[in-house]
Amino acid sequence: MSRIRVILIDDQALVRAGLAALLRSLPGITLVAECADAESGLLHIDAAARSQISTRIDTTIDAKIDVVISDIRMPGMSGITLTQTLRQRRIATPVLLLTTFEDPTLFLQARKANAQGFLLKDTSPDILLEAILTLSQGGTLFEPKAAHALNVTMPESEKSSAQPALSARDVEILRLMAGGYANKEIAAALHLAEGTVKNYVSEILAKLDCADRTRAVLRAISQKLI
Repeated sequence: MSRIRVILIDDQALVRAGLAALLRSLPGITLVAECADAESGLLHIDAAARSQISTRIDTTIDAKIDVVISDIRMPGMSGITLTQTLRQRRIATPVLLLTTFEDPTLFLQARKANAQGFLLKDTSPDILLEAILTLSQGGTLFEPKAAHALNVTMPESEKSSAQPALSARDVEILRLMAGGYANKEIAAALHLAEGTVKNYVSEILAKLDCADRTRAVLRAISQKLI
């Protein structure tokens, strides 16, 4: 079984060194690069997406990256902006965002940016390894405490014990909405007409009793519908 190649991006030197040491100790993981800012990390990832990178002696080496691990809050480009930039460039490499803050806003921003993972930095090595394995296989893993924080911060008027009657298609579309996809992109992904998707979204908002997409996604996450 091939090893999972990861890149680590964190502006805090001590934190980066600690995470790097941990990653090197995890079974099946290869740390291919450490970056002190998102801008230099983006250069590595962009080169890896093109599958090759030139060395000083003009030879070519495999620079594949399977998972990007990045801090969220950094000077200059943030982890959120890094993720958005990768998606705008159509680079689908999974991104695992790390933070020390139990801030529900960051969690929702990570989902909207289409990050595949979100963990607090006090998580256990076992969960970090699980997240890397999950993301490398095309899955997602989000810190449960962050989702709980979303539920806590929702207005009581928007919390409901009743589970909305969502269809399988509704849930599928909600997940794409949570990833920040527009109706046109959802339509392309699900092979539906854009008008059909627009109707689904309107029905979803009605079923969830929400006025906009953001609140619908927030409620769906808080009630573990997606």
